[in-house]
Amino acid sequence: MSTSAAHTPSSFALRRIALFDGLADASLDRIAADCEWRPLAARQPVFSRCSTGSDVFFLVSGRVRITTYSPGGREVSFRDHGAGEHFGDLAAIDGHARSTDVVTLESSLLASLTREDFLALLAREPAIAMRVMVDLAGLVRRLTDRVMELSTQGVPTRLHAELLRLAQEAGVAPDRSARLDPAPSHATLASKISTNREQVTRELGALTRRGLLRKEGRQALLVTDVQALRALIPPAP
Repeated sequence: MSTSAAHTPSSFALRRIALFDGLADASLDRIAADCEWRPLAARQPVFSRCSTGSDVFFLVSGRVRITTYSPGGREVSFRDHGAGEHFGDLAAIDGHARSTDVVTLESSLLASLTREDFLALLAREPAIAMRVMVDLAGLVRRLTDRVMELSTQGVPTRLHAELLRLAQEAGVAPDRSARLDPAPSHATLASKISTNREQVTRELGALTRRGLLRKEGRQALLVTDVQALRALIPPAP
């Protein structure tokens, strides 16, 4: 594999990747040498749905969004990946076209392995193969939950559940609040719960009037009581 002129292969950088946790230095050195290293600015595509590439990507720094678009052009977002995560392994495993779009949300450094190098890595490192299987099982479970949400829950409940997920990821303070900084845009929330921006704006306004949300500065949003937000979500059937 070739290496970009701007970045030298670094096994130290790959230690940030959760998939490689615990690997010996020699194994990491080999992976780093096989990787192609690519810096990308914010809002740059990594790959697009139905494209034929099959490289696996490791996010050394930055943040990306896994998303796709309806025939009418509406964005449907699945999740964001942060530094230390990987993506693109579905196409590497089955050899089919990409199933989603991926775009950078901020300046990012990506390392990638070809499908051949990735499959060879799984064959020689059983611990990594097991982690990939666990990750894929988690993906199936998350998608199953999402299908259930879209099939059985209205927009308010879906929004409450998404805000709860964001609050838990941000970290809940001792006073039961959580600060989302930066706060997701109304359009981003709409794309994640499969609705339109106007409905999101209405529901956020309702939560604000109830005292469960409060703007902080220009970019942050405070969930004032995560437990009260959780109580708005009906239990799963």
